[in-house]
Amino acid sequence: MDLKLSENALTVLRKRYLRKDNAGEISETPEELFLRVAKAVAGAEKSYAADDEQIKKLSSSFYNLMSNLEFMPNSPTLMNAGLELGQLSACFVLPVEDSMEGIFDTLKACALIHKTGGGTGFSFSRLRPKNSVVRTTGGVASGPVSFMKVFDAATQAVKQGGRRRGANMGILRVDHPDILEFIKCKGEEGQISNFNISIAVTDEFMEKVSRNQQYDLIDPRTKQIRGSLNAKEVFDLIVECAYNNGEPGVIFIDKINDVNPVPGLGEIESTNPCGEQPLLPYESCNLGSLNLSKMIRKDADGSFVVDWDKLGKATILAVHFLDNVIDINRFPLPEIEINTLRTRKIGLGVMGWASMLGYLGIAYDSQEALDLAEKVMSFIRQKALDKSCQLAKRKGTFPEYRESVYCKQDLLMRNATLTTIAPTGTISIIAGPCSSGIEPIFALVYFRNVLEGEKLLEIDPAFEEVAKRKGFYSESLLERIAQNNGSIQDISEITQDVKKVFRTSMDIAKDWHIKMQAVFQKYTDNAVSKTINLPNSATAEDIKESYLLAYQLNCKGITVYRDGSRKVQVLKVEKKEPSVFEKNEDKEVLITPKPRPEVIIGTTTKMNTGCGNLYVILNQDEEGGFFEVFTQMGKAGGCAASQLEAVGRLISLALRGGIDLNIIIEQLKGIRCPSPSWTHGKKIFSCADAIAQVLEKRMNDQYAITQVKPAEKDKEDSESGELEKVLASLKEVNVVGVCPDCGDSMRYQEGCVTCASCGYSKC
Repeated sequence: MDLKLSENALTVLRKRYLRKDNAGEISETPEELFLRVAKAVAGAEKSYAADDEQIKKLSSSFYNLMSNLEFMPNSPTLMNAGLELGQLSACFVLPVEDSMEGIFDTLKACALIHKTGGGTGFSFSRLRPKNSVVRTTGGVASGPVSFMKVFDAATQAVKQGGRRRGANMGILRVDHPDILEFIKCKGEEGQISNFNISIAVTDEFMEKVSRNQQYDLIDPRTKQIRGSLNAKEVFDLIVECAYNNGEPGVIFIDKINDVNPVPGLGEIESTNPCGEQPLLPYESCNLGSLNLSKMIRKDADGSFVVDWDKLGKATILAVHFLDNVIDINRFPLPEIEINTLRTRKIGLGVMGWASMLGYLGIAYDSQEALDLAEKVMSFIRQKALDKSCQLAKRKGTFPEYRESVYCKQDLLMRNATLTTIAPTGTISIIAGPCSSGIEPIFALVYFRNVLEGEKLLEIDPAFEEVAKRKGFYSESLLERIAQNNGSIQDISEITQDVKKVFRTSMDIAKDWHIKMQAVFQKYTDNAVSKTINLPNSATAEDIKESYLLAYQLNCKGITVYRDGSRKVQVLKVEKKEPSVFEKNEDKEVLITPKPRPEVIIGTTTKMNTGCGNLYVILNQDEEGGFFEVFTQMGKAGGCAASQLEAVGRLISLALRGGIDLNIIIEQLKGIRCPSPSWTHGKKIFSCADAIAQVLEKRMNDQYAITQVKPAEKDKEDSESGELEKVLASLKEVNVVGVCPDCGDSMRYQEGCVTCASCGYSKC
């Protein structure tokens, strides 16, 4: 069949999913990928006495489900089904026992999982506190945070499935004696960078927060009280750190265990890296998502309505697909196979929710949207339940069924859990264009980088349909929207009814984000991965209110991110005292860079980097102060050359704007890329790190640099215009860095840093 894949989808598939031969050349088409996956998953029926014709028919149904972009399984299934590796699970939880042997057994298991493409979650709550006496050696314990750093370093060394670094979740109970150190452990940017961290918060703790009371800290080894803390002060510290850089997140561990479907197997302590999949130790889960933007149809009057019949059939088929994945999965460890098969948990979720609302003409931040969310997710949950019951009658219940809540309800079930709202950053690109998970649209129109620096406009399909139908569509308007953070709220020629429906993430108040998460959580067996995106102007009080509302509305966890709270926006807008002409105004002004003399002298330093020979030119002004930086990478062209030029321009603007060189060095030093190198016995982590080392060296050798007198300023100097261009480029909301693969912007959503252009993600 003729697949209707977008250019973005094809780019992602070619780069990350399609098979490659020994020479690294692509050896399958997207159609062949979907056929490979469909045949492998349908092949599980051989174990249940299905004949060849039945298997062929089911394979065709699975193929149509994926090729019509109505459903996508998690990435490891797309990458590995039908291939030798055969590891199909996205998420795992491993135990961290309080012994050196247990810790390093888990570390080995973690490396093996990352090698096959999975992510891992850990609770470090069983480890004895820092400075506890170790009886066997007479020494003292180093505590959970120190061992988390060991896990982080190991993750950095293992490339995930040959494609990307692994992702981890680190969790510590709020009553652990080392909780304060854990809360602050990611305060310095770049620390423990391969982990998301969350605090396991109890109901008792939340009650004592509201009463401003002390709570006890418990030694996990001895179970004895090791002191107490004021709950409100600890809660405020969590909020402060989240305000600063988005971490730690919070999981409400008692709410998770209150609905544990198999409580007889023990308490759940941890989740997968993005928090949506609570699991017992050594469990894994297979995830997949329905594309809600495909579950609509045009009514007789031309308006869009939900296609409930199509949604029901897709749900039933997706549950069958995910259950079969368990049977053909090649698990990375025997313990994981045993524990996964005991409960046969699956996690069916959704993507394209905001896109569906756009087609239906419903505002994300409205009661109508919340009502529809409840109707849609309860419908999916019921259809999934019906199918699991049907499978249980034909294939048998999950082995630990008698220990489950379903047995007490006399409800036959094939799977202990059915629904999960997972991050869909990459698979929503393949199935798109459609919105990610249950997130609002981040930008209705945005520029996407393509080859050699060319940019193409990407537009939300629902908005495009409305724009053309209502007659206000034009290329020039789309460019204006893209330059306005992808929002239409300030575009005068667009009517209010359209503005009301098409509000982007930053246009939506925080409470609506949380209410939407809570409605979907109501019908989700596992949990919901969603980021509460806040504007830079948000306060710590806003974050506190978000945490409290999420708890009150029975969410299982919450992650917030305040735009610009991570150190990626190099330039800041500063405020000055009002002049006599601005008595009652507090105006924001731009820093004006010092003018450039006609002649200037400096040094050129050659650095050997993993990308090639980098030449760094550092010039000084007439006073001997560092003034500007130029960079060149051998014969590099395209993105590499343009990015190095951009880095040099930004450093130059910072220097000419009066920024301390030490601060610039601090920002650049230690930035890592996949190709480090060694020069004169020193490790060069990246081109940015190489530039930092040159700046530091020249600063130390400043006396050797020749000073020159300034020439007359060129009145036609246009450098000040460059500052405006740079500031304009930094206006994109929620940008947290540059994609290492394609150089486009990366955003923080659903607990991951994701590139919308090429599908690169890091959780």
